[in-house]
Amino acid sequence: MQSNLKYLQRIPLFYDLPEEQLQEIARLVLERSYTKGRIIFMEGEPGEALFLLKSGLIKLTKRLEDGREHILHFVNPGEVFAEVVLFEGGNYPATAEVQEDAVVGVLRNQDIERLISHNPSMAVGMLRIMSRRLRTAQEKVMNLALHDTARRLAFTLIKMAEEHGVKEARGTLINLSLTNQELANMTGSSRETINRMLNSFKRAGAIDMDRQQIYLLDKGKLENLLR
Repeated sequence: MQSNLKYLQRIPLFYDLPEEQLQEIARLVLERSYTKGRIIFMEGEPGEALFLLKSGLIKLTKRLEDGREHILHFVNPGEVFAEVVLFEGGNYPATAEVQEDAVVGVLRNQDIERLISHNPSMAVGMLRIMSRRLRTAQEKVMNLALHDTARRLAFTLIKMAEEHGVKEARGTLINLSLTNQELANMTGSSRETINRMLNSFKRAGAIDMDRQQIYLLDKGKLENLLR
């Protein structure tokens, strides 16, 4: 339980709660381990639980009408995912796939609902998180709708550097091993187009690449594309 409490204290959804409430939640957390490539839940399956990532990396994706995969978000340790099913029930709106071996805490809807009925502040915290997720989703929609491929890719690289960046002497390492196809899935483009755009950004001195790793060298050059 102490391990669960440590993770709950780092999650915005819970960290403002009194410790006795956190301890009550911690007792309800079920721990599960997943290996790389495993599916935690599929889009369309009944939504039965909220998940918190303790270690590893999770990819959230949605299947488009034409069959292509669109990457919605990469979940980092300490983040909550699938929280949307807590309030509206229904099915999971996306698929959660393990990118790196992961340890996940699971809180069942029925247990959370009981806690919320006695702790209104918990519901407020959840609404704040969902509001931030909605804002991010809206930014992505606007990015896809209004920008050409170069601008969409520049926007995506900047956001990933903010969310997954590691400062190094060489530049800011985007600490995700992404293929060009995955970048294409995130930007609504093709692998060939992404390859051309990355090489163009590299020639301009905005980024550098080493296998599947990308370094952001000059954020300003990418931001200029968004103006």
